[in-house]
Amino acid sequence: MTGFTVDPWDPGYAAALAVENLAELGATSAELVLDVERPAEDWKPVTPGPGARAPATLLVADGVRRIDARVWVHEPGAAMPVPGIAASYAAGIVSCGPDGADLVEIEVSRSLISASPHAPEVKTPYAVYQPSKAADASFEELSLALQRQVTQLEVDLSVRHRSRSDDLLLVDGPLRGRTHLARTVGYVKTHHTAYLPPPQSEVVAALTPGQRTPVFLMGTSWRRHAWYVRLPVQSSAPWAGVARCEAGADLDPAEAVRLADAVTVALPPLAGVDYKDPRAPQNLVPIGGLEKLLRHHLGDPRLLYRALRTAAGGEARART
Repeated sequence: MTGFTVDPWDPGYAAALAVENLAELGATSAELVLDVERPAEDWKPVTPGPGARAPATLLVADGVRRIDARVWVHEPGAAMPVPGIAASYAAGIVSCGPDGADLVEIEVSRSLISASPHAPEVKTPYAVYQPSKAADASFEELSLALQRQVTQLEVDLSVRHRSRSDDLLLVDGPLRGRTHLARTVGYVKTHHTAYLPPPQSEVVAALTPGQRTPVFLMGTSWRRHAWYVRLPVQSSAPWAGVARCEAGADLDPAEAVRLADAVTVALPPLAGVDYKDPRAPQNLVPIGGLEKLLRHHLGDPRLLYRALRTAAGGEARART
């Protein structure tokens, strides 16, 4: 009898495994070194040993972004204005320890991003948007420029709050741009690209909750150590509950393995639950809570949109 499996993520979100055909899992253009921890032909699920310990303090960093309005920047003497975006973004840090999770800090920023060097500072009664330069006027580049600002805000907060050498910092998303931070792990919930060859992909599928793959090195436009871990999950959907973790490429292999064990022990108790979070279990409880707080701190989008239109009307009257 033909059967089917329902993906555990809410259909309002992209699937955690973003491929149309599982055969695509064998395709990758990444440079891989699979024998960092054990020979590639001897890969099997890894259960951290009794000596593996979760860090006493796990710092979780995350950021959110929102485009408040599409804008046009008028340049002196130019026939056509230059497109841009007015955006709000925020980053925060949560400290997770034996006594629970505590919010450490939230910081909110707003930018008017455009390729024009004449982008103005926009002041409204509710927020000020600082001008920021993008490499070109395409929406893709405007979006990338915004994401770089979100990432930099996360880095700035993380650097300020690394109070102890044994703190482990988990950043939501790839580690790109943050590989210089000590004891820092990128946490990737959604799999857009298949990196492992079929034999090693089968090891990912064979993971049980609390297990990980061996550590490997991965190089695309940048290099990092990586491993996959499975969180507690009831679904039998392909790769359900699987997240990819990333650490700096400059780590000694033994250090990377110890870090992978510590993360694999630390994550399962923080896994999201499906009746509270549509992206459970990969969307960890502290990440989900932080995202909710961050979005609240961005302010009312309708109010900010009206304020931006009012400010733009004032600019237009000033030009005439």
